[in-house]
Amino acid sequence: MGEVLNEIDAIFRAEYGRAVSVLVRVCGDIDTAEECVQDAFASAVRRWPTDGIPPSPAGWLITTARNRAIDRARRESTRDARHVQALQLMDPTPPEEVGPVQDDRLRLVFTCCHPALAPAAQVALTLRLLGGLTTAEIARAFLVPEATMAARITRAKKKITAARIPYRVPRDADLPDRLRGVLAVVYLVFNEGYAASEGASLVRAELCAEAIRLGRLLVELMPDEPEARGLLALMVLAESRREARVAADGSLLPLTAQDRTRWDATLVDEGRALVRQCLRRGQPGPYQVQAAISAAHTDGPPPDWSQIRQLYDLLMTMTPTPVVALNRAVAIAELEGPSAALALVDELPLENYYLFHAVRADLLHRLDRTSDSVAAYEAAAELTANEAEKAFLYQRARVARPNA
Repeated sequence: MGEVLNEIDAIFRAEYGRAVSVLVRVCGDIDTAEECVQDAFASAVRRWPTDGIPPSPAGWLITTARNRAIDRARRESTRDARHVQALQLMDPTPPEEVGPVQDDRLRLVFTCCHPALAPAAQVALTLRLLGGLTTAEIARAFLVPEATMAARITRAKKKITAARIPYRVPRDADLPDRLRGVLAVVYLVFNEGYAASEGASLVRAELCAEAIRLGRLLVELMPDEPEARGLLALMVLAESRREARVAADGSLLPLTAQDRTRWDATLVDEGRALVRQCLRRGQPGPYQVQAAISAAHTDGPPPDWSQIRQLYDLLMTMTPTPVVALNRAVAIAELEGPSAALALVDELPLENYYLFHAVRADLLHRLDRTSDSVAAYEAAAELTANEAEKAFLYQRARVARPNA
């Protein structure tokens, strides 16, 4: 039974976004869609251990969720509108695809990135719906407390209801204004897949695959938007290293310790080609610059740290965030030494971010400040809920400890 439940959990993570996006399209209500999909998964937990997993788990879940929505509409049919909704739900004919966005999940992203919602609310709500991410996972992505994120998502849903924001396919003219939020959503979905914020596995491959799939659709949909192309380049370059990030025993391998022969050469070539296409356009944006940094790391070894530092300088003019400054400090360490980098890092307000402490730990270790390095590694380990990252950081602390 345990194996079946584990498989159901994997199906939930892989198919939640698809099921919700289909139900939202059919019934036009976010809360109804979420509740019915969750009911369908609860039914799967009860039935599949006995009946077996159906040949098409996603189809079973969507059909079951749709039936839940029909039952709910019938129970609440106190007005003509409810009767109409019930009839729509019972119609097995897929709704006619209208507008430029034909993919259910990408359409949901564009729909939720409505200008009536604050940008942070757009991203948080769509991550909840599309990726099935928990509120805690989304909060970690935004570096805010879980209660703050829960309130943000609740307010976004209420705003949609109060403002009567329609769930419809955006028009061509709406797409550019919503692109920024859409790119942010896809980027954060990929990040959660590439470095899962919790759990035993370092990677959630299904989220990486979904983000890249959406990225390819965005480039196809908006071929003249260089930032869409830049985001796709960034994701495929990161994905090219996925297999090399984990050793045979499941432990994490940092970039400097990876076997480059295990990188996916096809994805590396694709990512570098996309970066070159962006450079030819001459309209740099944050995702394009990050992709160029990632492409620079495929040179060498060692990579051209001077070029990487210049790219981070450019990125700081576009998105001057503490996280960008932290990554820039890593390049400074390679060019000017760990002492210069540590002075920059210690000024950053990132006490609750595990990678802040991990970078500090490495710099302190290079400066032979062993006890401070051990404390920083342990602080980093305490701040991550991912077991692979936690084990890696504690191992680093043991190696750094005197007389280890």
